[in-house]
Amino acid sequence: MKYIGAHVPVSDGVASAPLYAGAIGATAFALFTRNPSRWKSEPLTDEDVEAFKANCRSFGYTPAQILPHDSYLINLGAKDPKKLFMSRMAFLDEMQRCEQLGLTMLNFHPGSHLNEMTESECLARIASSINKTLDKTSGVKAVIENTAGQGSNLGFSFGQIAEIIDRIEDKSRVGVCIDSCHAYAAGYDLATSEGYEATWAEFDRVIGLEYLSAMHINDSKKGLGSRVDRHAPMGDGTLGMHFFEMLMADPRMDSIPLILETPDDTRWASEISTLKQLASSEK
Repeated sequence: MKYIGAHVPVSDGVASAPLYAGAIGATAFALFTRNPSRWKSEPLTDEDVEAFKANCRSFGYTPAQILPHDSYLINLGAKDPKKLFMSRMAFLDEMQRCEQLGLTMLNFHPGSHLNEMTESECLARIASSINKTLDKTSGVKAVIENTAGQGSNLGFSFGQIAEIIDRIEDKSRVGVCIDSCHAYAAGYDLATSEGYEATWAEFDRVIGLEYLSAMHINDSKKGLGSRVDRHAPMGDGTLGMHFFEMLMADPRMDSIPLILETPDDTRWASEISTLKQLASSEK
């Protein structure tokens, strides 16, 4: 079964996320468990946690269908000691919030070298940050999201992600989320049938399909290999509808969250409906 949803707002608190997801017909959803633009946020209360869990039960959402996303400020590969400390503390808080909410995954961008160190040094520091956090938490998988390779962001190649995973001590607690827009912008041709199959063959060879834990399913405003991260509504970008058709027909994408981060939230319900129809027609 395909779990299809969107990254939903939580302006009324985390407990509102499953309500919003249910209203747009989603069978999966992503959310922020804290303000993504601040280093510190108010702790979750017992009431927040219980209301979130109750609403998830009401709509039938299990942890396997929910993909929390961490703060945009976090850079687990930062060279500056203060920024690295703040990033690690914030990442730990994000993981602990997932523990509180009974969630089993945390999606995050790996980090950036900011032209202050080599790529390998930064990747090693990212892995060290992940290991330190996993040592202090339990039950939550750290899910690395690929990037478009814009600026000094790392994680745009499968090889870079594999280099991080190779350094993780508990590999049962690390996974990967592939963002289709980011992958396409980084040079992985998901738009054609041949390119789609070649991309997943390379993913399996370099990383291993057993690590695929989720996807962000976005069209791309920019072209193949542009290294520019600009999401487009489904079918309106350079990836095009054929990608989504292939994805919905792909059994490798069963039972993981497939999350829209397309820019027009008024289209999410119709996009989810279209994706469900595509998945159903392939059975």
